[in-house]
Amino acid sequence: MLKPLSVFIGLRYVRSRQNQGFSSFISASSTIGIAIGVMVLIVVLSAMNGFERALAQHLLSIVPHGEVIAVNDPIDNWQENVAKMQKHPNIDAAAPFIKTQGMMQRGSELKGVEVRGVNVQLEQQVSAISRYMTEGKWQDLQQENAIVVGAGIARKLSLKVGDKVQLLLPPISKNNNNSAKQQFPVPIKQHANVVGIFKFGGTVDDTQSYINLAMAGQLLGYQADEVQGIRLAVSDVFSAPQIVRDVAFNFDFYVYMIDWTRSHGHLFNDIQLVRMVMFIVLVLVIAVASFNIVSTLIMAVNEKKSDIAILKTMGAKPSTIMTSFMFQGLMNGIIGCFLGACLGVLISLNLTDIIRAIESALSVQFLSADVYFIDYLPTVLRQQDVINTVVTALIMSLVATIYPAWRATKVEPAQVLGQA
Repeated sequence: MLKPLSVFIGLRYVRSRQNQGFSSFISASSTIGIAIGVMVLIVVLSAMNGFERALAQHLLSIVPHGEVIAVNDPIDNWQENVAKMQKHPNIDAAAPFIKTQGMMQRGSELKGVEVRGVNVQLEQQVSAISRYMTEGKWQDLQQENAIVVGAGIARKLSLKVGDKVQLLLPPISKNNNNSAKQQFPVPIKQHANVVGIFKFGGTVDDTQSYINLAMAGQLLGYQADEVQGIRLAVSDVFSAPQIVRDVAFNFDFYVYMIDWTRSHGHLFNDIQLVRMVMFIVLVLVIAVASFNIVSTLIMAVNEKKSDIAILKTMGAKPSTIMTSFMFQGLMNGIIGCFLGACLGVLISLNLTDIIRAIESALSVQFLSADVYFIDYLPTVLRQQDVINTVVTALIMSLVATIYPAWRATKVEPAQVLGQA
């Protein structure tokens, strides 16, 4: 007797419906459909969150967050400029570099590479490259004529630590007029010793190589205190474009402003696009399951016309009758959301292990590190995604109950009881 009349009637109808075969089947199918939709949506959103975190923590641990590159003249007094940049509240570290495109040759094999001259100590503050060394040591790059190459380059040229390679670099002249007169420039040739090999994954292994800053400066004509650019590591990678812009405006000479959204931003955009498409598709799945409630409630209204007529003659308000049937239909949504949320959370928390078990059982690999920047399916469960999914499903379930419940209020007691 402490329950509201509409809730009491709704619960009675829910319990009585369990003994009716076809109505019970339609009701169960809508509940299961909602549960599956909620579960899959939570799992998909968690996987997309995992890819975002992998992008921020893994890929951007090697790829520069931002770079400031000189346009005309080199950046001089780079130590002073690095120290000034590190005072910026949103910059964690800065390091100088000199980079160029070139060829690497061993025997008859040639491989196009990006040669990056770095300060061995400062580079570790803006890059996690030293953690991905599979052969040799990063500190050995300080040796004379030393080079560290990616695993893809090493595989192409059959390199191992201790081998010698020849670098073919384009000549860089600070005097543009002289370079313009030279129609067939002779490439710079430099022998280098392989002191390390790193394996990161993706295209980075196939193109990236490192030499020390002093060697790069000598090869490309830079003075001891001159560099081509300064690499930045920022505290918030998604704010990198604005941070790089703020830093560049503090220079009194022209510089190029480059951040990771230009070089690898397509990966983040692809993740966002997949997230949006999957959200729309799965919400439509939940909507279809939710509107199965319409069929269930219309059947219930037709079966309970005599009960509705008796309630009306006893003085029940239309709002009471409408709320009773809305509560009856909403129970499907509540049960479906609860089951789907529990299963979705459970799967999302163990998604990486589940996928690895499937890969092991089927002897397949869904993600290859040679193609993608990770070789596992990441997952990050966020409370807000679960809340948004459950609330969306409940709202759809509630909307689906409105029309059948309104139809119940239009039952005329005189017609129904007169036919009995």
